[in-house]
Amino acid sequence: MSTGVRQGSAASRVFLFVAVSAAVIVAALATVLVVDAERSERKEAEAVTRAVASSLAALPEVGDALAAAQPSERLQPVAEEVMATTGLDFVTIMTPDGIRVTHRDPEEIGRHYLGTIPRTPSAFTEEFTGTLGPSVRTIVPVTADGELVGWVSVGVTIGSIWSKIVPRLPFVISLALALLAAGLVGAWLARRTTRRVAGDLPAGTIRDAVASYESVRTLGEALRAQTHEHGNRMHTAVSLLELGRTREAIEILTETSRQSQELVDQVAARRGGDPTVGALLLGKAAQARERGIDWSAEIDPDAPRSALSPVDAVSVVGNLIDNAMDAAASGDAPRWVRVVFGTTGSPAALRLEVSDSGAGVADDLRERIFEHGFSTKPGGADGRGVGLALVRSIVASAGGDIELRRQPTAFVVTLPARSS
Repeated sequence: MSTGVRQGSAASRVFLFVAVSAAVIVAALATVLVVDAERSERKEAEAVTRAVASSLAALPEVGDALAAAQPSERLQPVAEEVMATTGLDFVTIMTPDGIRVTHRDPEEIGRHYLGTIPRTPSAFTEEFTGTLGPSVRTIVPVTADGELVGWVSVGVTIGSIWSKIVPRLPFVISLALALLAAGLVGAWLARRTTRRVAGDLPAGTIRDAVASYESVRTLGEALRAQTHEHGNRMHTAVSLLELGRTREAIEILTETSRQSQELVDQVAARRGGDPTVGALLLGKAAQARERGIDWSAEIDPDAPRSALSPVDAVSVVGNLIDNAMDAAASGDAPRWVRVVFGTTGSPAALRLEVSDSGAGVADDLRERIFEHGFSTKPGGADGRGVGLALVRSIVASAGGDIELRRQPTAFVVTLPARSS
């Protein structure tokens, strides 16, 4: 089984994961609320500035004042009254070429407007940095008898927009803290529940326990199938001997020995062979024949032994073969499973490929099949949703990788070689 630096308990890791997840979600929610409030205030500012600017531009006295001498004397009081009444940060009335005749700061009167002046007489809203800082502003043309006589610009500074958002922050913060508290309570409950099941065992130990169970399960199924197959053939051979049909009995026993010996020879020829995996392959071959699946195994004599322990190796190989046989059995004929042990890369690494004749994995499920608890098989003993998740966990812990290919469906695992 995997070894290494002692990890925190599974219960503690569950608590940390849930707590961090809750904190991230709460932070994201708080950010969304603040951004939404800012967007809402900005839209309101755009609507207000457009409405006020359009109203001022439509007043006859504004157009008359712009056409008369000394327009500032008549329009500055009007602008100041509008600012005081509406709470807007500035109301700037200007000549057609953009020279201000009103401004919040009287010293700015007579200077050129800072902002975009449309080339054609039309309303325009923008965010621009002027003498009062960044602001949302709308500029509207003033016309008289169809002629452009000036412009009205009305704006709200970004600071004013945020000053309306700040009073909402206590509510957002309170809501965020309440949700965070709920998340921490959930994390504590999850930790408590996990501790009831697993005590203070490290997460790696629990995974090793699951791997051990899966190894025993898949190896047990393989050996059961092999024992059952040999039992059937022995009974048949004995019956033939009792009937005096010695030649047929010898043929059955010879064929049984030949099939097993071929795989044994491949396993034995491999310099890094794992006898436990070899026994698994013998059993899986019998299990495939029992299910009417054509079985083939190719073992490169130079394929190195992986860094996995026998338990983890059996768990990886057994689960991949089980998955392939389930897929092949549910597909159309011909039904087959192919297992290849080879070498790849430099330094040499073990390459394990398990392919089958099944229908394959849908594109939207190619990642989900590796999730713990997810399975395309029906619920119950055969629909555990543990095998592939466990395989990826073991492979990743060993520093390897697993890839799902198509046409035909194949799981390709690359594992570092065991150091001698």
